[in-house]
Amino acid sequence: MSLRTRNSLLPAISKQSVRSRIPIARIPQPHENRMAATWRLAKPARIAAALRVAQSRNAGGWFVAGASGDVGRKESVTRIIAGREVVFWRNSTGGLVAGPGACPHLGALLDKCPVMDGIMYCRWHGLALTQNGDQTWSPYRAYDDGVLIWVGLPTEGEPATDRPMLPARPPLSESVSAVITKPGICDPEDVIANRLDPWHGSWFHPYAFSHLIVDDAASNDQLLVVEVTFRLSRTWGVPVRAEFSCPDSRTIVMHITEGEGTGSVVETHATPLGLGADDHPRTMVTEATIAYSERPGFQVARWLSPVVRPGIRRTARKLWVDDLAYAERRYELRQRGEFPG
Repeated sequence: MSLRTRNSLLPAISKQSVRSRIPIARIPQPHENRMAATWRLAKPARIAAALRVAQSRNAGGWFVAGASGDVGRKESVTRIIAGREVVFWRNSTGGLVAGPGACPHLGALLDKCPVMDGIMYCRWHGLALTQNGDQTWSPYRAYDDGVLIWVGLPTEGEPATDRPMLPARPPLSESVSAVITKPGICDPEDVIANRLDPWHGSWFHPYAFSHLIVDDAASNDQLLVVEVTFRLSRTWGVPVRAEFSCPDSRTIVMHITEGEGTGSVVETHATPLGLGADDHPRTMVTEATIAYSERPGFQVARWLSPVVRPGIRRTARKLWVDDLAYAERRYELRQRGEFPG
């Protein structure tokens, strides 16, 4: 049954209201007994088909490792990425450097090592490592996109590319960006599958979303188009139109295409960390919100970005408490051979 032809209790969000000059609308949030069930629309086969398309996209061996601000110029930072220890630091011009996280001398973890003039010195014995490497230590590919840091690792089935497949973004100088990270017991595919099921939004996140409709006519296995109201309160909300797509196998991106914040982007990256002590996989969810608006008043939000960013992060973390429960449950059922999809 099509979302366009169903007899729904949800009030329609007109194009006129989406494009309204006033972004906030009086859209009372329905009680659960007045909400349309979406389980028939969230077809397991449809979600699985979209996931197969996403997983077929080449990530080029690139993995998100955190926010750009996580790596400064004075000391190194290490991460576990796909079971490998990886060290990051900045060279003399501020460029990102990445490489194996163990010192080639006696294996010291190269975390919090001093960096001077772009050269990192091992904390154990002062061995100097540069961005060029040597016969004992070879750097990895590294990329800083201005919001996130990436490392390129040799990965089976992923032909290496010079840089990550970045989605379209608004001008960073005119935007407000915020990044959160949250680990989960699941595989990256479980995180992506969660985002490829927009039908759960109004039911599972009623504090954040309502009146969610998937535009079947505009959607396919490569693109999901939705109309949704972001909740400000039980009475007021901001209706928008958005598109979800996967530029690579570990990333799903939401672009707001109509309504307040047109041009804004929410990127969700799923980075495999490796196995935990319980032999189950760990995945780090890194979500970057890049908020943008052409409204003159948005300049105020940019000036107040130190105050705005914590609010964006709080909202994203709250959503991912729920969504990681979804992803972890999906992983658990897959492991037991009981997942219905």
